[in-house]
Amino acid sequence: MTLWTATLLAAVICLALKAVGYVIPARALEGPRPSRIADLLTVALLGALVAVQTFSIGQEIIVDARVTALLVAAGLLMLRAPFLVVVAAAAIVAALLRLWGLAA
Repeated sequence: MTLWTATLLAAVICLALKAVGYVIPARALEGPRPSRIADLLTVALLGALVAVQTFSIGQEIIVDARVTALLVAAGLLMLRAPFLVVVAAAAIVAALLRLWGLAA
């Protein structure tokens, strides 16, 4: 299977899933279980994305300044700091660690 074949196959599958979503009756999606699954799935996917972007480069697991920045951001979020402060503080921590040569 070539890359283009896989890409086209994935596109067709995504289109088919979207089409199936229009056929499902609304009352089947309004229950508490589907709502709960949708909420939890969103959080799980976001957590997986953060983990992959933080701890990997290509196929390798890397621990560098991003890990410390993520810990700083998590701590500030627990303290209910504004989002822009969280992002700025994490970026500054990562930049300073890289500047001082403490992390790659």
